Amino acid sequence: MYPKITNYIKEAEKGFEAIPEERKLTLAKISKYIAGRIKANQKVELIYICTHNSRRSHFGQIWAKTAASYYGFEDVTTYSGGTEATSFNPNAITAVLSAGFKIEKDNSSVNPMYTVHFQETGDTILCFSKKYNDAANPQNGFCAIMTCTEADGACPFVLGTVERVSTPYDDPKAFDNTHEQDAKYSERCLQIATETLYAFSLVKNLI
Repeated sequence: MYPKITNYIKEAEKGFEAIPEERKLTLAKISKYIAGRIKANQKVELIYICTHNSRRSHFGQIWAKTAASYYGFEDVTTYSGGTEATSFNPNAITAVLSAGFKIEKDNSSVNPMYTVHFQETGDTILCFSKKYNDAANPQNGFCAIMTCTEADGACPFVLGTVERVSTPYDDPKAFDNTHEQDAKYSERCLQIATETLYAFSLVKNLI
């Protein structure tokens, strides 16, 4: 894992105690899903869902795969989707780069594919905007993690899910084109990293 990301994770871990207890109970549902699938020798698949699949859901997808690798759970695949497809937001990409990831843009369409690297060799993360039920995402046996209240309300039922968890986050989009833009995107990236890492940190004690 890239040293900058490792350092970022160690700083994020210091924030575990500040997570509200009620929120920890919600995040523990993700931990139990992961542990249950591992104990049953089944694939662990997490889909992070937000309205436009452009910001918060990508943060979730990226940090979940990174957390899985960091804590030693290699057979975990992470995805993202929305109630509609747009594109991976450039401001969100900037926040991910600032955290230490390396990103390759695979094409120049209006909705490009991005390969996100968190280590020199091994698994990478493919990010592009899509609907949550896109063929690129798993169709059954997954855990759906709703990262915004709008998507949570717009998806009263997500077909194929084994577990559904609502962890809404404030949208950094509200600060686009303001002097707080980069800070707010970085703040949201760190919050999602911290809570995702916390969920994975619980898994070993559940196996």
